[in-house]
Amino acid sequence: MATYVVNKRAVTKARELIDNRQYRLRSRWADVQPRAAEQNAFLKDHSWEEYASWHLALTDGAPEETKGRYAFVFGDFRRLHRMGLIACYYRAAEWEHTDVMVAAHNLLLYLDKSRR
Repeated sequence: MATYVVNKRAVTKARELIDNRQYRLRSRWADVQPRAAEQNAFLKDHSWEEYASWHLALTDGAPEETKGRYAFVFGDFRRLHRMGLIACYYRAAEWEHTDVMVAAHNLLLYLDKSRR
């Protein structure tokens, strides 16, 4: 099983998106989650660093500047999706990636508190 480290740049980006109210509270994550075609289109016009900032985790041992390096996407490359964070939390919890699970949980709390 792969191991992951929390991507601190992604956590910062997620907080900035929340602060700037660039998020969706209700969405069907299965419908808006970036697929391979959307990922490839994004990479045509953006850097790997920007691509990485949309992923809460980095895969240990995977080469830089490959899609396999980046895991736990939380947005659609325009906005953060609350359901994306929930999906990250659930998947990380399911596979016992505790650090990623905690990062997703903390971002969910931050998002929910920012709306008060």
